[in-house]
This record gives sequence, structure tokens and C-alpha cells, in this order.
Amino acid sequence: MSNDNPYSEAQFRTLKYCPAFPERFGSITHARAFCTEFFSYYNHEHRHSGIGLHTPASVHLGTAGQIRAERARTLQAAYAAHPGRFRRKPTPPRLPTGVWINEPAKAETSSDTEQVA
Repeated sequence: MSNDNPYSEAQFRTLKYCPAFPERFGSITHARAFCTEFFSYYNHEHRHSGIGLHTPASVHLGTAGQIRAERARTLQAAYAAHPGRFRRKPTPPRLPTGVWINEPAKAETSSDTEQVA
């Protein structure tokens, strides 16, 4: 079981499978330039489904809640203006309360382990 940082694992996988990732770097300068551009995009532009379609920078800087509230207002206005376009009232994705690579097993509560006599 991995105990690594799930955010680092996610960015490494995205980097590894990026279509622009070269088969080989021509030099250390080329590798650094590629990674500088990639990580700037990954952290400040790319919206991640695992964190409610926010950027890592937004979550890290604490602005994700405000952005989610703005998205909710926009969705409410769109629904009010054109309710027929929606199957149900839209809401923005929730922010996760925790992030895991391998989520630990949930602890059993006393009510789960009580036996009926």
C-alpha cells in the first residue's frame, strides 16, 4: 500500500501520460523548460475532477469555496432563466473532504459490531 502524497501521485500520472510529453529530452534545460510549463498549467489552469473541478492552486490558496459559491449562483441563474434545459436543479461538484491513494478501511462503529441476543 502506498503512503505517498495523493496530489503528487496524480500530477505524476498526468505528466507521464501527457500527449506532449517527449519520448526523450534533448537536455536538462529542455526537461526543465517542459516541466516548468507543464506544472504551471497543471497547478493554475487544469480543472481536476477529483477536487470539484478546481485547480490545485485554488484549493491550496483557499479560494475553492468562494469559486464554488460563484458557480452555484451562475447555475441557479441559468436554471431560473431556462428551467426546461435541465432535468433537475444544477449544482457545482462538491469539494472533497479528504484525498487518498488507497483509502483506509472505515472503522466499524459500536452499532456495527453489536450483536442481537
